[in-house]
Amino acid sequence: MSGTAHDVGSEGGSRPGIATIGVVGGVVGGLIGGGSGVLFVPALDRFTAMTRARVHGTSTIANIGVCVAGAAAYAVGGGALDLRVGTGMLVGGTVGGLLGPWLLARARETVLRVLLIAILLLTAGKFTLDAVDPTVFGHALVPADVLADPWFVVPTTVLVGLVIGAWSGAMGLGGGLLAVPALVLLFGVELHVAAGTSLLMFIPNSIVGSVVHARQGTASARWGWLLGLTAAPGVIAGAVLGLALDAEVLGLVFAVFALLMALREILALRRRW
Repeated sequence: MSGTAHDVGSEGGSRPGIATIGVVGGVVGGLIGGGSGVLFVPALDRFTAMTRARVHGTSTIANIGVCVAGAAAYAVGGGALDLRVGTGMLVGGTVGGLLGPWLLARARETVLRVLLIAILLLTAGKFTLDAVDPTVFGHALVPADVLADPWFVVPTTVLVGLVIGAWSGAMGLGGGLLAVPALVLLFGVELHVAAGTSLLMFIPNSIVGSVVHARQGTASARWGWLLGLTAAPGVIAGAVLGLALDAEVLGLVFAVFALLMALREILALRRRW
């Protein structure tokens, strides 16, 4: 791996600190269907000396453990998966996982932060509206008769998965912050089902993205695997909690967390300027 020299160098961080980030991020990932990276990325940025690109790549490696443990927890815990929609997104997401790290290596750090802030704010706004008035987005934007047509569903889900997969592979966010709203808003998937489906679809994306990141040196394998392993028990706890919560409550939790992460990134961006 081209990133090995960096792993043994001075990247900051400590094993107990990284492990703590892993556990807490795991709870977040299990609760909101992936997206542990919204905690992993700012935490690694704060507590290690890694470049922003390596922070995102390291988070991608950690997401393997998050997605595997989370999908298993939702399956064992009685959570349903929507494979009709999820399969196409899985295929597209896997291809996107190849493109994301390549795009990341060519992106400016400020651009990465601005993109992350934008998606966090959009996500927070969407789920806040759902919690305040579920009728605003009470149904999928796509009509039911169109969603019943496989000639629409298959290419659309692959395309959506490709876009989200490229984003996830680049940003190391696990995809949940994009996949869950897309499943709910575009395809009318119930929030709990969307969370479990998101975790399942991003297993291959995380694996593919991790391999590419490792080869081009935009990841710390040492911290990535430690994050992933320590996240597993947290993911299980988060999934159990997520399945126990009402959809409106879960959506509000999702919104508040996304908003807090957006504010944190805005403050970090202002300090850079």
